[in-house]
Amino acid sequence: MSAEAATPHPKMPRRRMRAVKSNRTQILLFSILTLVLTAAVVWGGRTLLRNSETLVFAVGDTSGPEARFAAGLATVLKNNSSRLRLKIVPNGDNAKALSQFDRKEAHLAILRTDARIPPRARALAILEHDLLLLISPNGKKIKSIAELKKKKIAVVADNESGAALVRNILELSDNPDAAARVQMAPPGATFDQLFAAGFGAVIKIAHASQIVKDKSYAQYARRGSFTLNAIDSAKAIARKYPAISEETVATGMLSASPAVPAEDVETIGLEWLLVAQSRLSTTTVGDLARIIYENKAELALPDGFASKIEPAETDKDAFVVAHPGAAEYINDETKSFVERYSDLMYVALLALSIIGSIFAAIYAKVTRIAPEKASQLATAILDIGERVEYANSLDALDELQDELEAILRGVVIGLRDGTISSDGLDTFKLGYEFVRDEIGLRREHLKRHAAHDHPQDDKVVVVKTAQSA
Repeated sequence: MSAEAATPHPKMPRRRMRAVKSNRTQILLFSILTLVLTAAVVWGGRTLLRNSETLVFAVGDTSGPEARFAAGLATVLKNNSSRLRLKIVPNGDNAKALSQFDRKEAHLAILRTDARIPPRARALAILEHDLLLLISPNGKKIKSIAELKKKKIAVVADNESGAALVRNILELSDNPDAAARVQMAPPGATFDQLFAAGFGAVIKIAHASQIVKDKSYAQYARRGSFTLNAIDSAKAIARKYPAISEETVATGMLSASPAVPAEDVETIGLEWLLVAQSRLSTTTVGDLARIIYENKAELALPDGFASKIEPAETDKDAFVVAHPGAAEYINDETKSFVERYSDLMYVALLALSIIGSIFAAIYAKVTRIAPEKASQLATAILDIGERVEYANSLDALDELQDELEAILRGVVIGLRDGTISSDGLDTFKLGYEFVRDEIGLRREHLKRHAAHDHPQDDKVVVVKTAQSA
């Protein structure tokens, strides 16, 4: 065997194996990094969309129904794992709370419709109704507003705003005579005491939920000491004063036995509204409205306030216009996640696509082993071709043939796993076929010379044998 034939050939399969192993390791690391990046993006997006939002709730006195309702709502939000949180800010009274709301220092507040409505207030829900009960001594029915104006009236209400409301409805001027005819009733005074004091009518303004629970009406009814009167012009009054609503005292609402009233009685009333700033996002208010309407029972106070929460009026001509977020939920027009964030998702996907392309390019250029061109391996093949003419035995040709086939196997494996690109594959193929044919021709040449030399050796032996004989 010649020295040229024994020259070591390149370890192509082993080199490719190392390249493949290294590349697969980096692909695995890249996949893990991609999963980590994806998880980080998902977590970041969820955090962005679900991050907690604190709303300031302005309320009156801490013992009042507004403050207690706000505390109950804060508990419900927490129990429902809502992203919304409440910061309750108490004030001396509800008027001061509304002033804070009007100064944009609070996001939420509760108001009665006869209060001064802040221009940026938008309704979320009707929490309670206040009814005006027109009561007169037993058997002395009041048939009209005109007749009522002639009587001395006692107003049973929480504060002076009740008396002002009655004077406004009766269109009484703010003069001493009007003030004497419409007075606030002394605290704790009964109907009997007021009638005995010379009042011809009592107007009680109270929460509908409290009226239902008040047992004193049944006691008055059993003694036959009062008459509940309808307000005959309730519809006209409600039309004239948008803050006032038409209300109905249902049969048996004050007393079940005996039934008071014996039949439905038309009257007027006021509404307690939960309002939000108009600048609050639709999503925030929609989420808050959903929590409120889905947890009505938990929000009702022990004294009955907010025991029958109703949807805010969504008509455009409502006295306090509903917030768009609440209106969407009430009208079942709440947008799905995809509908709400479709534009944002499109931009995000586009951005992620660009970032992903850049990341993949960096990976290909920096972390990944650059694939070797198939044409570059033609040099190794031509090197084998140069050594073919120096191969003087079939064994040497077999080694060159094995070396050539090893290079071919390495290219096939490299094309499969990406360590070799198809760039210049035609050149490689041409070189491979040329060297393969060269080895074949050299093999035939050696076989012919071996066959020619062998017969001559046999004849020489025969001649020598004959001469010896």
